[in-house]
Amino acid sequence: MRVGQERHRQPRAGRAQLELLTRDRFLDALAAWIRASLGWCRNSDQEMPPNGDWALFARALSAAIVYE
Repeated sequence: MRVGQERHRQPRAGRAQLELLTRDRFLDALAAWIRASLGWCRNSDQEMPPNGDWALFARALSAAIVYE
């Protein structure tokens, strides 16, 4: 493959295709979800970790993909 050439893949059957996010949009969504995470914890009947934790960060990363 040459430098600068794009490689296209067909999505596998049964997999949802995600909208292509730019880095800036992803980071904005991540920041927005983290700001709203206290509400998520309350609605999910969970306590907000005082210093955060890896599980909460993993949820934030996952949510940033679909958060608008």
